[in-house]
Amino acid sequence: MEKLADIGLVGLAVMGQNLALNINDHGYRVAVFNRTTSKVTRFLENEAKDTHIIGTYSPEDFVKSIKRPRKLILMIQAGEAVDKSIAQLAPLLDDGDIIIDGGNSNFNDTIRRTREVEAMGKYYIGAGISGGEEGARHGPSIMPGGSVAAWQSVKPILQAVAAKVPDGTPCCDWVGEDGAGHFVKMVHNGIEYGDMQLICEAYHLMSQVLGLSEIEISEVFARWNSGKLESFLIEITGKILAHLDEDGQPLLRMILDVASQKGTGKWTAITALQEGTPLTLIGEAVFARFLSAIKDQRVAASKVLPGPQVDFTGDKAQFIDALEQAVYAAKIISYTQGYMLMQDAARTYNWNLNYGGVALMWREGCIIRSAFLGEIQRAYAKNPALANLLLDDYFSAAVIEAQAAWREVVATGIAHGIPLPIMSGALAFYDGYRSANLPANLLQAQRDYFGAHTYERVDRPRGEYFHTNWTGTGGDVTAGSYDA
Repeated sequence: MEKLADIGLVGLAVMGQNLALNINDHGYRVAVFNRTTSKVTRFLENEAKDTHIIGTYSPEDFVKSIKRPRKLILMIQAGEAVDKSIAQLAPLLDDGDIIIDGGNSNFNDTIRRTREVEAMGKYYIGAGISGGEEGARHGPSIMPGGSVAAWQSVKPILQAVAAKVPDGTPCCDWVGEDGAGHFVKMVHNGIEYGDMQLICEAYHLMSQVLGLSEIEISEVFARWNSGKLESFLIEITGKILAHLDEDGQPLLRMILDVASQKGTGKWTAITALQEGTPLTLIGEAVFARFLSAIKDQRVAASKVLPGPQVDFTGDKAQFIDALEQAVYAAKIISYTQGYMLMQDAARTYNWNLNYGGVALMWREGCIIRSAFLGEIQRAYAKNPALANLLLDDYFSAAVIEAQAAWREVVATGIAHGIPLPIMSGALAFYDGYRSANLPANLLQAQRDYFGAHTYERVDRPRGEYFHTNWTGTGGDVTAGSYDA
């Protein structure tokens, strides 16, 4: 009789196939199943040839091929397909078996599914997996959350196949209850949106303001990648800019400037609105993609809406140095906001998140992996109760040092008509966060004037609410609700 599998995997698209091969490489036997069973045969005859991977052709045979307690990873499209797969597999499982969703599921769905699967006597884990095809094959970042009782059973396999930091620590650890793992993965993807847009703005400035060629800009990114901006996205940007098309010209010139998305950045922005978190940069990154999508309107507008006609007369090398500072400062703000959202959500959903541990999980294997994350890990190791990254000594010193260059870059971009939603938005957030007083007193007075929404006073304790009869005809009736 053939040896039973240590774990099962459903879904043989790119991520599923590569994760199955990764698990096999680490000495674990994997059983695979795909709804379109011909994919199983193709996989066994090609990529999985000469491995110990077991191919199965029905849900029943798939489940029977896995040792108890069974561990099943779903690597399928998020949404309805996950619910259908759970409905198909759960009746075939025994109490104590474990279903792991490794897709990009919405964390609200994972909260619901954890409750539903646990009610069936099984365990459920929502595991955010980042790193793309390469990560799945050679070591992704894995962010598991859900049924706590299931963690010890799946921990050896997940940590074996995950990416490792230089000291060998796996970029995978328990995140928290129900939807915590998929929530942290969602925030990761939102930060990824911000990082990508920020890099695009730096490219835009060097191209349109400084007039540098793609090859020259590629060299700048390569240099940045050897310093404090070292990261996967900076690295691949340099390679993309240097890549030539068949005619010997930079391929980037031939790529249409219309960006698409799968929705996780939008989910992050929506969640921030629900939590009341000022996650401005990820929102701006999503809106920048929306703006890119109205290409025809932008082309038409370019013919009737002129911008400034300014030639750059400064020192290009000095500006590039200032730009590096501005990118780093804006990056700090983006991650600061992402961590603010995680902290707010942790209070809402009663998650006990290890913020330094999250940075460690992102340190290797994932799309936003960078040397910068080591500083975040150190900040939370030093002060686990840190309220905001900008209050950490390292990060406060970094933005203070970068401030003059950051302002210079944003001002230059505005003067030349270059849109900088992330770079300028980050600066606006910084100036707002460091302001002891904002004009929201006037805003609250306006709300009370037209809607009797009340206000608090600086000369009275917080929690006391007042209303003024601004017109002399409004009376003393108030709206009855207040949300600062």
